[in-house]
Amino acid sequence: MHVYLTGASGFVGSYVLRELVARGHTARCLLRDKRAPLAVDTDAVERVRGDVTDPKSLTGTMRGCDAVIHLVGIIEEHPSKGITFEAIHHQGTRHVVDEARDSGIERFVQMSANGARPDGVSAYQTSKWKAEEYVRAAGFAHATVFRPAVIFGDPGPDHPEFCKQLATDLIKPFPILPVFGDGSYRLQPISVEEVAAAFVQALTNDRAAGQTYCAAGPEALPYTEVLDIITRALGLEPRPKLPQPIWLVRPVVHTLGRIGLLPISPDQFEMLIEGNVCDSRAFYRDFDVTPRPFTPENLAYLKRVA
Repeated sequence: MHVYLTGASGFVGSYVLRELVARGHTARCLLRDKRAPLAVDTDAVERVRGDVTDPKSLTGTMRGCDAVIHLVGIIEEHPSKGITFEAIHHQGTRHVVDEARDSGIERFVQMSANGARPDGVSAYQTSKWKAEEYVRAAGFAHATVFRPAVIFGDPGPDHPEFCKQLATDLIKPFPILPVFGDGSYRLQPISVEEVAAAFVQALTNDRAAGQTYCAAGPEALPYTEVLDIITRALGLEPRPKLPQPIWLVRPVVHTLGRIGLLPISPDQFEMLIEGNVCDSRAFYRDFDVTPRPFTPENLAYLKRVA
């Protein structure tokens, strides 16, 4: 297949692009800057310039493609620059879907997020939900929505990643780790390799048509244990934890985090303390992926990138 890929220069996108080419597909990558570095740069990869927030820039860019994998997303807003969850996740997806339908494309794979729902605790979640709904209502013959939980994997030197951020912003600087509440809220990390493989398989997997999948690892771990595993991956001993009452830190995060004075935004805070787990049995049933446990050995890349 000739696959139109958005977000190809990002963390997850770089793995999806490698997987597409490895499985014999060709890719047309939508880039705001056509000179942006890509994980694969061969004759199997084509570049087009465009921006999901500008529907005119997408016109005609999908002609000749058989399918779309839409990955573009943000984890933090910058409203002064027009970078908001609504603009990127919801409206951006609408623009990509509309162009795909105008181009006669019938296969569409959408990256959403675990926790997406109309009554989410954050605008991140609600904007992802609205994007999902638009994809489902578009009438594609073969559409698949994935809701990944926390994704881990080697991001390289230039991309953000959950474990890398915790290592650089929290674990390495502090001998005692502040923890929101008691840290018992659970996360279910999944490897980026599994996510990328499933996205590409979904293009041709008949069981995936019309489905929404939770993509999460095989084990749900308390946040405090996640911190200990990351710490061991850095070659350090687990640090003491200092619980911070949620009622006390919430107003601080919502005030200082909103203006960039903390390494966590209000949306990230609310989603973290809510936990991030789901039933991923259908994901492992329908896709040929090998679970990668969240262990210090599988996080060894942190010694190099954090």
